[in-house]
Amino acid sequence: MATQKISFWLTTPAEVKGLTEKVGRLSRLQQIFRETAPPQLASACRVINFRAGTLVILADNQAVAAKLRQLVPSVLSEVRKFEAEVTGIQVQAQVNRATESAGKDITERSLPIDTIDKFQALSETVADTKLREALTRLVRRRRRSGPGSGDQQ
Repeated sequence: MATQKISFWLTTPAEVKGLTEKVGRLSRLQQIFRETAPPQLASACRVINFRAGTLVILADNQAVAAKLRQLVPSVLSEVRKFEAEVTGIQVQAQVNRATESAGKDITERSLPIDTIDKFQALSETVADTKLREALTRLVRRRRRSGPGSGDQQ
C-alpha cells in the first residue's frame, strides 16, 4: 500500500473536508476574538461555534460571561472589522462542577458546639437589642441543625 500525506485524507472525502473547513473557520474566529476582546476576558473564553451569523463563545464561569455580555456591542463591532459575516455574539457560561460542589459544602457545614455556646454567651452580654436577637436566632438555628439532626441550613 502506498503511503499518502495526511492532507490527502483531510481534504478528499466531502464530510471530512467540511469538518476541516469548519475547524479552520472556528480557529480563525478564535484568533480574531482573542485580538479584539479585552485580554483578561479573551483568555477565559473560547469560540465554540459559528452558526447563522452568530458567534457562540463559552466563558469559563458566570462572572466572565456577565462581563463579556456587557461588552458584546464593542467586541462585536471589532470582530466585524475582520469578519463581516458575524452579526451577533452569544455568550454561554461553563458550569464548573468543582466550584458548584465546593459552594454546597460550605453552606452545609454546621458550627462546632463550642462555637455555638460562645455565640450564646455573647448574645447574653450584648446591649444592642437587634444584635442580641440576631445572635439568639443564629444559636437557635445552629442548635437545630447540629450534628445528627439531619436538618441542614
